[in-house]
Amino acid sequence: MSQATPSSDSVTQTREEQKLKPGDNERYAHYVRKNKLTESNVTGKAVIALCGKVWIPVRNPEAFPVCPACKEIYSQMRGGGSGGEGDK
Repeated sequence: MSQATPSSDSVTQTREEQKLKPGDNERYAHYVRKNKLTESNVTGKAVIALCGKVWIPVRNPEAFPVCPACKEIYSQMRGGGSGGEGDK
């Protein structure tokens, strides 16, 4: 997943929004604070996504669509509302 930096605390989105079903959070790339992602890469500590998922990132996020819950929360944080393609 390519990273743009609209704010230094976010990871960007790259895929179309999809409906989140129980258990599907394992099939999505999630948004986390950039500094926490870097810390996790160095220390192996778990991170917390905007949607609340807690995990240790080890897979390539480009292989997965962006979590729709993270995408919506990120959009609201930026003052957007319902999300948009301009946030890539």
